[in-house]
Amino acid sequence: MDTPMLQVKNLCTSFNVDAGEVRAVNGISFNLDKGKVLGIVGESGSGKSVTAYSIMRILVEPGKIVGGEILFNGEDIVKYSKKQMREFRGKRVSIIFQDPMTSLNPTFTIGNQLREAILLHTDRNRAEANARALEMLQLVGVNEPEKRLKQYPHELSGGMRQRVMIAMAMACEPELLLADEPTTALDVTIQAQILSLMGDLRREHGTAILLITHNLGVVAQLCDLVYVMYAGQIVEAAETFALFREAKHPYTQGLRKAIPALEGGQETLYTIRGTVPDLRCPPPGCRFCPRCDRATEACAQSVPPLRDVGGGHFVRCFQVT
Repeated sequence: MDTPMLQVKNLCTSFNVDAGEVRAVNGISFNLDKGKVLGIVGESGSGKSVTAYSIMRILVEPGKIVGGEILFNGEDIVKYSKKQMREFRGKRVSIIFQDPMTSLNPTFTIGNQLREAILLHTDRNRAEANARALEMLQLVGVNEPEKRLKQYPHELSGGMRQRVMIAMAMACEPELLLADEPTTALDVTIQAQILSLMGDLRREHGTAILLITHNLGVVAQLCDLVYVMYAGQIVEAAETFALFREAKHPYTQGLRKAIPALEGGQETLYTIRGTVPDLRCPPPGCRFCPRCDRATEACAQSVPPLRDVGGGHFVRCFQVT
């Protein structure tokens, strides 16, 4: 059996702040094979983006990986030197950041930034890098791409900057693409175009994609596997079809019910009561217990394990059999 391209094993990432240690990612594990798409969903603050930043080793102080392994083709990148990580990023793995406003350098033109990434991580010459930059802007739906290459980030709209970020991440045809809310700032037409491009990338080049999103519709369209995160932990994991057919964890069921219905005369949108717990002092038992309508005394006292309830469907809940 082939070794997965990406293996995350018991990853723990913390932020030591004045008020205490925030365990943003607490012992998560998953595998991602070449050419597959894994979606991670959950509320803001659940640890999705921190997971991606941990894989890229771009955590900002005081963030730090405090435990676990991140194996890429069998090599633990947690042990990589800074030089090895510089070679690893961009060429073998790329990331689409959630916030395009702060992810582009305001002092360089769009063309300079695209060309730099292509020249640094591929064997293309300057003329070929120019052609590739222009091609990528066209592919992600940027109008007047020749003009945009000469402009600075502040001259573009938020949606246009997001498309530039996507073009930059995909230009070098990485082995692994981390996409952190890649279509949030885009209208539905461009969103569909970007998802199609990502699908082409994995089919034609075998690129594995880790997709972080709030949009369950995007997950249903693109992902092979879905992992649901809550308060730094994986609470449910399954093949996409199985999870949409029958979500088992109360939190996942709540996320599903919160999707607006197109039909049926829905008057009010369902909401999950309460808020995500303070990760400096999480509940002693199940982290979703304070918000769960099915919780029992056992849920408040003990942490449920993530267990297989059949067919490779994993759930962290005492109430699911």
